[in-house]
Amino acid sequence: MVRDSAPAKARILIVDDEQSMREFLEIMLEKEGYEVVTASHGLEALKKCEKAPFDLVITDIKMPKVNGMEVLQRIKDVNPNTKVIMITAFANMEGAIKSMKEGAYDYLTKPFKIEDIKLAIENALKSKDTSIQREKVEGRYEFGIVCNSPEMLRILDLVPRIAVSNSNILITGESGTGKELVAKAVHASSPRNSKSFVAINCGGIPESLLESELFGHKKGSFTGALNDKIGLFEAANEGTIFLDEVSELPLPLQVKLLRVVQEKSFKPVGGTEERVVDVRIMSATNQDLEKKVIRGKFREDLYYRINVIQIHIPPLRERKEDIPLLAQYFLEKYSREMKKDIYQISSYAMESLKNYSFPGNVRELENIIERGVALETSSIVLPESLTLSDFKAGKITIPPEGINLDETIDEFEKNLILKALEKTNDVAWKAAQLLHITNRSMRYRLQKHRVTVAGDSNQETEKEP
Repeated sequence: MVRDSAPAKARILIVDDEQSMREFLEIMLEKEGYEVVTASHGLEALKKCEKAPFDLVITDIKMPKVNGMEVLQRIKDVNPNTKVIMITAFANMEGAIKSMKEGAYDYLTKPFKIEDIKLAIENALKSKDTSIQREKVEGRYEFGIVCNSPEMLRILDLVPRIAVSNSNILITGESGTGKELVAKAVHASSPRNSKSFVAINCGGIPESLLESELFGHKKGSFTGALNDKIGLFEAANEGTIFLDEVSELPLPLQVKLLRVVQEKSFKPVGGTEERVVDVRIMSATNQDLEKKVIRGKFREDLYYRINVIQIHIPPLRERKEDIPLLAQYFLEKYSREMKKDIYQISSYAMESLKNYSFPGNVRELENIIERGVALETSSIVLPESLTLSDFKAGKITIPPEGINLDETIDEFEKNLILKALEKTNDVAWKAAQLLHITNRSMRYRLQKHRVTVAGDSNQETEKEP
């Protein structure tokens, strides 16, 4: 069956000295609707290219007489528009880098999966960029937000319209989607942009200190209060305050926040005088606040006060159009910061990113690219350079020297614990709930992996055997 994305009867030349590989690719690609020609060595391939052009050449690298690199160079000299995919059983970074620099569209190692080679072929035939320089991905770059998906473009269009008002805004979305960036964009577009934008993570500060952080305190109001201190609401006067993870506010503080929202005034801890502030309140949460209201965990009157305008940011897996743009943006950012000349992500590496679910959203993508740039020794990011969640992606491979099963499982367990802690702002008992383990089990694993957190796994009690 011919795939819609591939040109009808695209001509493909397969060059490989291994007969079984030629026959396998020929049968597979003819079933896909391509016109296929084969050659058993480089000289034969070059002669066939001189007689008639091909849309795509798939060539092995290690061959007698004329190797794949020479085939690539000669084909690019004769017809630069022909795409070339290199395949080899002798994978090495230097070969991949050299072939990409010489103009190869992609590089695959044997044995490869059928879907991998099909995908590489489809992408090569769809691509209009014949140079080794990356194709510029069109999109919008505003306020640090990088996107071209319809959902995010609508949010960017909404920003200037809501920025002119003083209405409170609630931004919802999973962790790592960029809620604070959107809040900053609204502030930067508003008449308050010359004043402070003050952000606080309501779930990252102990309850005993949170009230003082928000509203300030008077000297001597509690142990350790050696001086008067202004709170973040006062610091944000005439500007914007951003309450991240507002769902984590304890109920007593929700009452005090409601008064600030309604009256624009508050009293510092230990103080008697009212402080009046002119501040726009923007809040964010990765939880369903309506459900928390129903369960009595969040005040209904406060919910409606902070949720005058709501902006929902979809997870990255639902706006995959943004992945290439974001990946290239982070690649250039960290290449500059680390003073490295890494200018390109290979097409197959990009497909691996586009097919990944990104449970950590944009923040996870940025971390993946940052690690890739830090570890990369070449000028091209190949799939091997990307550290995706291999267990979920199904890409765990066993090298010729073998693998230490216990160490691999321990590393995977530690990564899951660190991700759970990141989602819960280092509150261990909440991380334990996310992983469906007991607090005792979490404490054991934290000690085992030597992970130190601010949150105390004893904060909530549970029945343990």
